[in-house]
Amino acid sequence: MTKLWPWLRLLTGLGILAALLWWHSTDAFVDALKAIDAGAIAIALAIGLLTTVLSAARWRLVAQRLGLPLTMAGAVRDYYKAQFLNAVLPAGVLGDVHRAVSHGHRSGDVGRGVRAVFLERVAGQVVPVLVGLAVLFTQPAVLSAIAPALTPSLVVIAVVLSLLLVVARRRNRTGRRGAVATMVADTRAVLDIWPAIVILSVTALAGHLTLFVVAARLTGSTAPLATLVPLLLLALLVMVLPVNVGGWGPREAVLAVAFGAAGLGSAQGLTVSVGYGVLTFVACLPGAAALLLKRREAVPERRDQAPQGVPALAGVGQ
Repeated sequence: MTKLWPWLRLLTGLGILAALLWWHSTDAFVDALKAIDAGAIAIALAIGLLTTVLSAARWRLVAQRLGLPLTMAGAVRDYYKAQFLNAVLPAGVLGDVHRAVSHGHRSGDVGRGVRAVFLERVAGQVVPVLVGLAVLFTQPAVLSAIAPALTPSLVVIAVVLSLLLVVARRRNRTGRRGAVATMVADTRAVLDIWPAIVILSVTALAGHLTLFVVAARLTGSTAPLATLVPLLLLALLVMVLPVNVGGWGPREAVLAVAFGAAGLGSAQGLTVSVGYGVLTFVACLPGAAALLLKRREAVPERRDQAPQGVPALAGVGQ
């Protein structure tokens, strides 16, 4: 089950996108791409910087609470890289894995580094999930419309969590209580700083919603914010479901259905979602630059190169 799950998640996300293409053709995608201009790119980069700094600050708080050193500059750089890898790699979480393992190696405790990232990601999802669920139950028409789309994913998540619980219990019975106790202790340590985490998460959520509104306005949606924001919150809620491809899939399906249920047109919802997807990709592009810079710095010195300094430039291009 563990080996099949990444492929099932990838195939589910691709299947949703294929169904949307069959339903709406490519018009929504083309319209969204046409709406992106230089101003939108600048706004996306600015909002992306804000949300990345807030998320990196949350990670730094969690890491320090677990006794791991992490500078703010390093946290921002690694968070950018993780977001970019999550966006371009199919699993959608490999960037966070890279972030956790890299920080763990640098700090001398990979296990604690992994736990820090795991707890940070869970803490970062709690606020949008709670807000999204609260909004969902205030929109009965939208709830009834998207329930068929949400139910299969929720069932899959419940099954996976149940299997993980069974595995955890078996490990506990076989004498691996130390890992469980450590995780519980780390979780309690992070809960001690929950006010700061909530503030950072709420502010980051506001940034994501702002970018969503920008995408909606760019793609021609004139709906009032009171109508628009609840639908956008639902999209952020469904993005938590682990059945997407770099964030794509369920988000587009739910926004298409939600916009249709709200009387705004399913095609408009799909276009808004695609526009947001493009802007979020733009927002994480500094992560690509960070990865390239790191790769250049990590290139080992050749034996035939001169010592580091001005003479070494003679070997460039050979």
